[in-house]
Amino acid sequence: MYPEVFHLRFLHTYGVLVALAFLAALWLAGRLARPAGLNPEDVTNVGIYCALASIGGAKLMMFLVDFRYYTEHPGEIFSLGTLQAGGVFYGGLIGALAVAAWYIRRRRLPVLQTADVFAPAIALGHGIGRLGCFSAGCCWGVECHLPWAVTFTDPVAKDLVGVPLGVPLHPTQLYEAFAEFAIFAVLYWRIQKPHQPGAVISLYLLLYSTVRFVVEFFRNHEQGNLLGGPLDTSQWISLALFLLGAAYFIWGRRTASGTGDRFLSPVNRR
Repeated sequence: MYPEVFHLRFLHTYGVLVALAFLAALWLAGRLARPAGLNPEDVTNVGIYCALASIGGAKLMMFLVDFRYYTEHPGEIFSLGTLQAGGVFYGGLIGALAVAAWYIRRRRLPVLQTADVFAPAIALGHGIGRLGCFSAGCCWGVECHLPWAVTFTDPVAKDLVGVPLGVPLHPTQLYEAFAEFAIFAVLYWRIQKPHQPGAVISLYLLLYSTVRFVVEFFRNHEQGNLLGGPLDTSQWISLALFLLGAAYFIWGRRTASGTGDRFLSPVNRR
């Protein structure tokens, strides 16, 4: 589509939108921190550390998913294309969660409330980031001939990410982007209502894992599925996150009904 801003080779649309996604997510998390009874500075620091960890985690997951390719072409590990690639989102999420757990423990922040604050921010930032994927052409879909199919024609996109040109494809980047914006709207509404700590992040896990599981069926996977089965790596991770979110969601409802207490967000207890 538009892999370069104003056709400037040093200014990639993907990088610009990812930077915008990070700033938007960081701003939103800081804005939601104070009503939740959290220190906005601590929340902002968590976001910065998580952003750095997510970059490393996404790259590492990309190497693991495409392990065979990189063992056959080890020089590609240090290539410009690998440096510019966004990596695998789930790898970034896992890396960010690990660093977040470390920093939250160090600063003695309430884990679930902090996670709740970040849930809408992650959804918003990820949605903007997927628009960057669409602009660059990465994470493209399988061939389709539906009315909303997209066809990439810019040679720069092929050079950068390898997207096939002149072939109508499922716009999987847009599927996920629009779904993320819808998830953001739901979570932003939910976090402002009385809720048990952890309810918002568990809802995010349920919604996003479902979306990702479905979208993966329409994405192109050159590396094939995990162990040759019907599901790829991201779908197995989606199933695990869905079960995690569902388990906490059910546990939270049982706890609430068992105590007869209405769990209120900090802003509603004041």
